[in-house]
Amino acid sequence: MTTALTDVTNLLMWQRGDTPLVILDCRARLADPDAGRRFYNEGHIPGAFHASVDHHLSAPPAGANGGRHPLPAPQQWQRQLQQWGITPQTRVVVYDDLGGQLAAARAWWMLKWAGHDDVYVLNGGIQVWQAEGGPLESREPRVHEVSDWQCDFQAQMIATAEEVAEGEALLLDARGAARFAGEEEPVDSRAGHIPGAANLPASSLLDERNCVAASDALAQLIPATGQSSIAYCGSGVSACMIILAHAALGRPLPRLYPGSWSEWSSDPERPLATGH
Repeated sequence: MTTALTDVTNLLMWQRGDTPLVILDCRARLADPDAGRRFYNEGHIPGAFHASVDHHLSAPPAGANGGRHPLPAPQQWQRQLQQWGITPQTRVVVYDDLGGQLAAARAWWMLKWAGHDDVYVLNGGIQVWQAEGGPLESREPRVHEVSDWQCDFQAQMIATAEEVAEGEALLLDARGAARFAGEEEPVDSRAGHIPGAANLPASSLLDERNCVAASDALAQLIPATGQSSIAYCGSGVSACMIILAHAALGRPLPRLYPGSWSEWSSDPERPLATGH
């Protein structure tokens, strides 16, 4: 276990402990905006709030700028964290059902961006919780007290398209190999990748149980260049899995390019590359 990940044993203990605890159910399907709410209503970890990738973890798309899942404005995200009752003294656990490679890692990163340190991804997600006998419930919890936390946003965790274009950082692309190579592009306007990027699919960072891979496996996958790095994907969601994996290894965290390929490819003046 690392400072970025937690397990079922710890979560059960924390549910009985004295430290305030907020759990966020981040299950989602990018092609189906209503899927996360359906999954949540069918059954979730007791006490968990529903965190929607489209409504809570993103702002509405605004044309080419910001991509398909732009970050919410800091004040908007701060208000949401307050509505969930989160303070700096609250321990937060986030989970999904895809090993963190979708919205759980995004929620974890966004809490870090807001300046919150005591936040963890449930390693393996809801499947591991159920496999180890964890119960589910269908009712939505009540917020005990809305907080007045004033977040300390960490602007240095974000990279802009202009900073990506400078070419000084190692670019890590979390999309699958076919999209990276430009062999297919089911969503965005152009196929390929940002020139100079290395492909590090988010799914490759997980083991057969959808848990974050063991440290020795991660160390073989993640370049150890000492160079600063920037993670991106299609729309800034699964790229957070690369950042989570760095945290699991205790390595310096890449910056996130939130607009990712959906923003980059929308400008025909920006270069692209194809192939592996």
